[in-house]
Amino acid sequence: MSTSWDPAREIVVDPGSPEPMYFQVAKQLHAAIEDGRLPAGARLDNEVDLAASLRMSRPTIRQAIQSLVNQGLLVRRRGVGTQVVRTKVSRPIRLSSLFDDLADLGGKPESVVLLNQVEDADVDVADLLEAPGLTRVRRLKRVRSSDGEPLAVMNNYLPDGVIDPTDDELREKGLYQLLRSAGVRLHAAQQNIGARLATEEDAELLDEKPGAALLTMQRTTYDDTGRVVEHGWHVYRASRYSFNLPLTIGPQ
Repeated sequence: MSTSWDPAREIVVDPGSPEPMYFQVAKQLHAAIEDGRLPAGARLDNEVDLAASLRMSRPTIRQAIQSLVNQGLLVRRRGVGTQVVRTKVSRPIRLSSLFDDLADLGGKPESVVLLNQVEDADVDVADLLEAPGLTRVRRLKRVRSSDGEPLAVMNNYLPDGVIDPTDDELREKGLYQLLRSAGVRLHAAQQNIGARLATEEDAELLDEKPGAALLTMQRTTYDDTGRVVEHGWHVYRASRYSFNLPLTIGPQ
């Protein structure tokens, strides 16, 4: 290890556990990455040395490492070895803005405002906002970053007059924070999550390669009277971002 974290001392495997041994190793490596004991850029010993220090087989260690590579927590680089990369932003599914979630995670959210303007609303936009006859709409487009690294391109429509934010306000606060400050009582949302490949524009804005995997999200948000207060369509870097979807067990 090119770090003070010593796997031979820190990783404890129980051969009698129902959990596979590779999974026990991967889980403990994952925890060390998440809590900073294995920081971004730290390198692991090669599989042979790591297997020897843990008194385990090389295939077991290889499977443990590969599981973390598949999660985007480790990367294998020719001439460098296996290295820790930045952990993903893992966002819970709740009625909150990305700005709020990044701040809650201890990051430093930042925004570049690309569009903040009132424009004519066509029939399709009025349908998205569930407001027949709507003639004017506020259009927002921002790049959201954390600690200087771009994470998402965010697009929003709002009925004109709901809020009138300045560019500075959009850089310093999340959209939901601005809505709440204006007296809007957020109540519920409909949300769809998908995926697509990055376009040339996406790649330039998100520091990715064209064709890279992106997560997509469309969300329509309602206030406590049932009025649509915003419709958003956003793209996120799949290499740096994930959603958490808690599930419950239904009747058996």
